[in-house]
Amino acid sequence: MSSTITSAHGSDTAGEALRGGAPTPATDPVLRAHQVRRSFSMGSRSLEILHGIDLTLHAGELVALVGASGAGKSTLLHILGVLDRPDDGKLEVGGRDVWSLSTNERARLRNLEIGFVFQFYHLLPELNAVENTLLPAMIELSWLEYQRAKKKLRARAVDMLVHFGLADRLEHRPGELSGGERQRVAMARALLQNPKILLADEPTGNLDSSTGETVLELLFEEQRRRQLAMILVTHDSRLADRCGRVLMMEDGIVQADSAHPVPD
Repeated sequence: MSSTITSAHGSDTAGEALRGGAPTPATDPVLRAHQVRRSFSMGSRSLEILHGIDLTLHAGELVALVGASGAGKSTLLHILGVLDRPDDGKLEVGGRDVWSLSTNERARLRNLEIGFVFQFYHLLPELNAVENTLLPAMIELSWLEYQRAKKKLRARAVDMLVHFGLADRLEHRPGELSGGERQRVAMARALLQNPKILLADEPTGNLDSSTGETVLELLFEEQRRRQLAMILVTHDSRLADRCGRVLMMEDGIVQADSAHPVPD
């Protein structure tokens, strides 16, 4: 079953110098998956998790992906984020066929075009808040390139952390931060490279309700301001209702929620 998501295009050109090439035209999707399938071996059995997923995502779309545990939401998100390869099907990001690219080209595309916010932060414990935020740039650039750009990149990281209310936590390591503070560092890291796509997998699932609401408001604000194409995995129907589109996932198939129909 096909689920197509459309919107007006918004642009954020701050990362174009690193990405190279012209911005994606307004009519083109930033992400398109076609007949994506994924299975896992369980002893002598093969368990199919994704059954031919079709999904198209445009800039500025805020999309909720909901479904029961085990429905395949995280598996799909990892494939859309180029963290895992499907058994079959096609994935395009920015008009490029992801699996026709080299390993290095895929890594660069993932680093520049896609931001990730996970439930459990995945910060490096030996690095402080600023250094964790800078990780995508450290990975992307050579040592010499990073040294040349370090002052500018650090200023960008600090500005983002200050904007997220962490002005007095810049030099703190993850072990010295609360859960909400760690998630805000993770958000800053996800947005450092000015990606066009943001994938958030239960970003408040490890936080109390008050802290989670604060984090969500910051996340939604950045999505609107940057016109990000964002997929939010959630079990919370109230949170899903705040998104422009809701996609239901059941038994490895994605379909539009009848309360939020996908336009023709």
